Amino acid sequence: MFEAHFQTFEEPEGGVALTARLAAFREELLRRKLSGFVIPRADQQQNEYVPPADERLAWLTGFTGSAGMAVALLQEAAIFVDGRYTVQAPKQVDTHAWSIQSLVEPPPENWIADHLKPGDRLGFDPWLHTTAAAERLKAACAKAGAELVAVETNPIDTVWHERPAPPLGAVTIHPMEYAGESEADKLTRIRGEITRLGVDAIVLSDSHAVAWTFNIRGADVSHTPLPLSYALVPKDGRPQVFIDHRKLSNSSRNHLEVSAQVQEPDALVTSLRELAASGASIALDGATAADALSRLIADAGGKPVRSSDPIAMLKAMKNPVEIKGTMTAHRRDAVALAKFLAWIDREAPKGGLTEIDTVEALETFRRDTGALKDVSFPTIAGTGPNGAIVHYRVTRKSNRRIAPGDLLLIDSGAQYEDGTTDVTRTIAIGEPTDEMRDRFTRVLRGHIAISRAVFPDGTTGAQIDSFARQFLWHAGLDFAHGTGHGVGSYLSVHEGPARISKLGATPLKRGMILSNEPGYYKTDAFGIRIENLELVVEAKIDCAEQPMNEFQTLTLAPIDRRLINAHRISKRELAWINDYHARVRREIAPLIDDAEARDWLHAATEPLAQPQ
Repeated sequence: MFEAHFQTFEEPEGGVALTARLAAFREELLRRKLSGFVIPRADQQQNEYVPPADERLAWLTGFTGSAGMAVALLQEAAIFVDGRYTVQAPKQVDTHAWSIQSLVEPPPENWIADHLKPGDRLGFDPWLHTTAAAERLKAACAKAGAELVAVETNPIDTVWHERPAPPLGAVTIHPMEYAGESEADKLTRIRGEITRLGVDAIVLSDSHAVAWTFNIRGADVSHTPLPLSYALVPKDGRPQVFIDHRKLSNSSRNHLEVSAQVQEPDALVTSLRELAASGASIALDGATAADALSRLIADAGGKPVRSSDPIAMLKAMKNPVEIKGTMTAHRRDAVALAKFLAWIDREAPKGGLTEIDTVEALETFRRDTGALKDVSFPTIAGTGPNGAIVHYRVTRKSNRRIAPGDLLLIDSGAQYEDGTTDVTRTIAIGEPTDEMRDRFTRVLRGHIAISRAVFPDGTTGAQIDSFARQFLWHAGLDFAHGTGHGVGSYLSVHEGPARISKLGATPLKRGMILSNEPGYYKTDAFGIRIENLELVVEAKIDCAEQPMNEFQTLTLAPIDRRLINAHRISKRELAWINDYHARVRREIAPLIDDAEARDWLHAATEPLAQPQ
């Protein structure tokens, strides 16, 4: 009945294959007179989802997480992961060959400084590291008396004999009915930012920025409609877009040529050298621009100016058309979610469902809307102990049957042309334990605290993050991920620069869409996460002495009332839950054409009573 079109459940290669790859890689390092090499999980533009040809870290180590780095020396090696992957990494990586280390605290540079010897030569690919990252590596090498060596060709590519070809996804036009702003108007605003930065031109090294600026989308990576590309926008004159011409139809080429000169990717190097030779100052995005670009500009006589990408902030603040579109997308998605949740409640207690069954079912319900373009990331469907793996991805080997007494954590999203969604619900299968209900209620209270927050314009995500953790902290608990990330408009489901986390330094501005997803994870037992997307809007406060903002919830899906300990919530929190469920029922029930699912939704959104 159900099937998945947009993700697979195959296990990554391991064992003998990985051992042989590491051995071959070390032989190549010896041939190049290198003592070691740094392998980031990255492509040239630091994308979250990278094409198969750029999955070098996964190919060499077996680790498939979305963030990580490895350092392979001739006699020892380490892989660095963050808190999301501390459970996953040991299950995928040969721990006899690789030691697993922190990606954050302490940083990898500490390990490098401790393990290199004087005279060692550590190689790195300057197209896969930002300049800031290269500077950190250089400092670590200097501390050990070693040398950092930029290579012209990546040694992994030399030994990866079956490396896939670069992608050639077709480029499509993102029409005004979804974009809400013309390319000409966007370029006018970008030139204003160029003037503010005091430079002669800016390189758009982030393909998301190119897609947004020129109102195009693509199909070069999984789950994000991204056309891998670059652009060069001068303060005066015609922009250039660098993209493989084989991706362009006549209509998409004509669309681009209205605003820019369209060139092949290799022409970027030539254009930058010509501009830099005139002594031009050229802005580069510190977060995505490869160190190779900075070196190229400087070597040609120009001045590379490292800054934050101004397009990231412009893109993050959605216009009225994008906001309207994402609201429509969330209502459509909510209908699919309601049908799915009703199905889970009906079938899971029978004991016959597996995690893969749930992934296939949810994607099918979304495809049945007739509007699904892709899932916005691989669906996380973890039951029991698998739910405690923050970024768990089910495979045929790990696939677990859903059993009575389990918690089922479902984190999923969809890409529609009018908006991108991301939602997590935790579902009780049978009777939950008191511990499960206590932890769920603490997470829910933190979720509500974020949703109800009122804050001055310019408040950062770091200032708000602790709202979500306070009730867990009271019990000596926490979660090892941020509370929220930005979300694009038919672009990346994980969009910068704003986020709600301990490191969220970007001011939250009206029009931004962020996730609200606190959680709790008990290793080898269960996981809990509750996620809605929130729109930053003006807060209407009488007599306010400064501009104030608040969140408007976009996601419309019931929260499992069976997991709420009503004795542990306040009257205001109870009112929020009941108001939210009343809104879900009011907006979504009339859109559901399935009587059984509609009846389920009515029952799932019944008011919760405060115990006497």
